[in-house]
Amino acid sequence: MKRYKICVIKGDGIGPEIIDEAIKVLDRVSAKFGFELELSYQLMGGAAIDVFGVPLPDETLKCALESDAVLFGAIGGAKWDGLERHLRPESGLLKLRKELNAFANLRPAIVFKELVNASTLKPEVLDGVDMLVVRELTGGLYFGQPRAKEADRAYNTMVYSRSEIERIARIAFDAARMRQKRVCLVDKANVLETSELWRDVAQSVKSDYEDVSLEYMYVDNAAMQLVRNPAQFDVILTENLFGDILSDEASQICGSIGLLPSASMGGKVGIYEPIHGSAPDIAGQGVANPIATILSAGMMLRYALGESAAADAIDTAVRKIIAEGYRTKDISLFDAKEICSCAEMGSIIAQQIDAL
Repeated sequence: MKRYKICVIKGDGIGPEIIDEAIKVLDRVSAKFGFELELSYQLMGGAAIDVFGVPLPDETLKCALESDAVLFGAIGGAKWDGLERHLRPESGLLKLRKELNAFANLRPAIVFKELVNASTLKPEVLDGVDMLVVRELTGGLYFGQPRAKEADRAYNTMVYSRSEIERIARIAFDAARMRQKRVCLVDKANVLETSELWRDVAQSVKSDYEDVSLEYMYVDNAAMQLVRNPAQFDVILTENLFGDILSDEASQICGSIGLLPSASMGGKVGIYEPIHGSAPDIAGQGVANPIATILSAGMMLRYALGESAAADAIDTAVRKIIAEGYRTKDISLFDAKEICSCAEMGSIIAQQIDAL
C-alpha cells in the first residue's frame, strides 16, 4: 500500500475547523482507493507565535521539507496585528512559500450551476465560467528589496527576473493545454517596466506552444472584465500582487470565497490551501464552509501524490452534494435542501465518497 507523508498546518481562526473536515474526507477517500496518509501536525502563524514566539518554527519548516505535501488552513487575526512585520503570522506563510520554492499558485474558479444565484452577477453572465488563475507567488512587491516604512514615507520594490517569469509562464501554458488552450497575461505594461519584461518573456515562451493562444490585458481592464464577462477567461497568468487581488475577485463571482481551493507548487513540496483567510469573526461557531479546503485536499491528491482517481472522487462528491441542496451558512439562501454546519458538511461529503 502506498504511503504518503503530509505536513498538516491548521493555523488560526477557522483553520482548525476546516482542516478537520478535509482530514475527515481524506481518511475516507484514502481507505477507498487503497493508500495511507501519514499526518504530522505542526504550528504556523499566530498559533506558533503564542507557543514559540515566531510565526514559522524550525520544526514546522523541517517537517514541510521532509513531506510529500503541506495541507494548510489559514492564519492571522487581530491579536497579532500589532507585532513587527517579520513576526506577524503572514510572514510565516510567506517564508514557507519561499523556502519550499512554491512559486506557482493555481486557483481554479468555477461557477456551480446550482449556485448561480449566489453570485451578485446576472445568471446569463455566469454561463460557462471556468477559469484558472496562475499567480506568481515568490517574487514581486511582496518580496522585493529594498523595502521600508519611515516616519513620513514608505517604499516597496517590485523585482522580477526572466527566469522567474519563464517558469511560471510555462506552468500557465501547460495548464492551458489541458483546458481551452487560451492564456491571458494580466499586467500593467503601460506604466511598469516589470510588466514589459513579463510580456517579452511570455511571448518567447509562447513560441513553444503553437497550439495555445496568448493575449494581453491591463490589470484595471481585467478587473472590469471579470465582472463584465468572466466566461471569456480560460487561464489568467499574472504576477503576485495582481493575482492576489484578481483571484479573490473571481471567488466572489462564484458566490463565496469559501468555495475556492488553491495549490502552490513549483519546488519539491507544494502547499494546498483554501484561498480565504482565517475569518476570526466566525471562528468556533461551526459555520465556516469547508468546501474550499476539501477541494484543496483534492488538488493535493492530484498534483502532489498522483492519486487522480481519489481526487476525482472528491470533486464528484462536492458537486453531488451541492446539486442535492446541501449548503453552509454562506450559501444557504440559494436553493438549500439543508443548512449544514462545518462539521456536518464534511461528514456529508465523506459519506458521499462511499456512495460513489
